Amino acid sequence: MADRVIMHVGAPKTGTSFLQDRLFHNPEVLAAQGIRYPVDRADGQFLAALDLMQLTWGGLEKQAGGAWDRLAEAVRSWPGTAIVSHEILGYASRAHVRRALESLSAPGGGTEVHVVLSVRDLARQIPAEWQENVKHRRLVTYGEFLDQIRDPDRTSTLASWFWGVQEVPEILDRWGGELPPEQVHVVTVPHPGAPRDLLWERFMGVLGIEPTSLAEGTDRANPSLGVPETALVRRLNERLRDVVPNERYRQFVREYLVHQTLSRGQTSARLSVPPDVFVWADELSRSWRDHLSARGYDVVGDLDELVPAAPLPWVDPDDPDPTEVAEVGLKGLDAMVREAARLRDVEIELHEVIGNLQEGIARFERRPAERVKRRLVREAETNPVAKAGLGAYRALLGKNSR
Repeated sequence: MADRVIMHVGAPKTGTSFLQDRLFHNPEVLAAQGIRYPVDRADGQFLAALDLMQLTWGGLEKQAGGAWDRLAEAVRSWPGTAIVSHEILGYASRAHVRRALESLSAPGGGTEVHVVLSVRDLARQIPAEWQENVKHRRLVTYGEFLDQIRDPDRTSTLASWFWGVQEVPEILDRWGGELPPEQVHVVTVPHPGAPRDLLWERFMGVLGIEPTSLAEGTDRANPSLGVPETALVRRLNERLRDVVPNERYRQFVREYLVHQTLSRGQTSARLSVPPDVFVWADELSRSWRDHLSARGYDVVGDLDELVPAAPLPWVDPDDPDPTEVAEVGLKGLDAMVREAARLRDVEIELHEVIGNLQEGIARFERRPAERVKRRLVREAETNPVAKAGLGAYRALLGKNSR
């Protein structure tokens, strides 16, 4: 059984994708340090989280059945430290949390559970969450998004999700309310301008991993877009609505267009919040900082980093510069045409391979012995003598193959 389980439950846009990629690609290194990140595919713990909370997610939930129970069994079977990490776990209800912690712990106790929440100031999280909505083919404008998350009643699905994964004090209470405060860890994301590796070192410290040991990985991350890029993708979502299935949207829009094309080398204005929203976010963040300080959690970093730094210049993504959007559109169109040409070449090559295989099969079937065998198979369906002959033929083939 695992003697220690670390539950990293968010928040989104706090370096989680990079962390999970490194954990996934270095199982042997982790095992040598007595640690396991139990997963058999890159999105395995995401599917487990979907299964735990019974969430729908663009059809991916169909792949998630039983994923949480398999994850829990893998955790219980490991004799050292096991890590569970996905940012949507912050959305879990108290009932989901109870089931999760009970299923990961050994019967009768003996498993030490730690909860980790990585957090970033609201002035950066708000535009990041809207951008994630756009990248998941939502149509909501930024103005509509801001109105919904600031609605005190939080009645919309959008507001419910945003605060479910971003309201730091509430998430920590749901996941860590019954744990000693020293087993609840808050990892703060540094303000812009901090050393590049500082957040990584904080993660490694709380997880108990040698910081330089997880060298293997991909370039997987969750990169950000600027104002014109995000505006373009939202408009594209309007045109592709009910046209492109979710799996193709993920492949061509979110992965190829957004992550591999528009997010690279962009120098456009960064998404920010308008001045009145900045003031509101600053006040709320300060109240969270004071609340967490009073709770006595283990803070890895500095709670003052929850308070927004100086605001970025405000550029409204609902009214972007048309010239900038056009330039971004040309960049995307250029990349998509090149990719379409590459895929067409692959298609032609595959058709050639299939054609050669079909010709080979046809030549084989024209051989006299093959024609006799096919005739014998057909007759064996109704003729007992032919059936016996076919059996003898197959038995002879079996002997000759040994």
